[in-house]
Amino acid sequence: MEEIGLLLVRGGEIPDVCRLVTGKEFKGSWWSHPAAHEIFAVNERLSEFPDVTLAKLVSGKVTFIHRQLWQQLFIVGTERGDWQESDLSAKAKQLLQTLDAKTTMVSTDLGPKPGDAVRELELKLLVHTDQVHTDKGAHAKVLETWEAWAKRVGFKPKKSNPNTAQHFLENRINEINQKYGGHGRLPWQPM
Repeated sequence: MEEIGLLLVRGGEIPDVCRLVTGKEFKGSWWSHPAAHEIFAVNERLSEFPDVTLAKLVSGKVTFIHRQLWQQLFIVGTERGDWQESDLSAKAKQLLQTLDAKTTMVSTDLGPKPGDAVRELELKLLVHTDQVHTDKGAHAKVLETWEAWAKRVGFKPKKSNPNTAQHFLENRINEINQKYGGHGRLPWQPM
């Protein structure tokens, strides 16, 4: 994590936890792999580390992001650029507007089937999300604005140009792709 700043939970685009734990790439869900408990334990430890956060940053997949890249992540996440908002569904736009007013929300409180709208916002980096277990034992997501996330984790972002932040992250992903033979991409880059 500290060396490259980014690590996927699962996926062949850049280094990922599943390959690091098992030593090889495999098809299918990691939950069915014999090393699933170990993979889960590593994911949990990484997600609890205070210098790591999660977002769907690389290739639309859950990515561990080290603190060294939080400044760029925050600037890109709060940009509200055309690549983020131009093709959002009406439901996602409404959810974003509500979240802007409330700053933090739980997916189970969003009415029926909010999943698609939440995923849209996650893939555009418009919100920070965390997986939680509710009191009833269900899985849910806590959605928060990037400003609320920064305050919660004690991160003090500096003003910066979104283009500079995007360029920095593009250079980082290109370096990782070259070093590891990957093909990771960022949300604003074409598929």
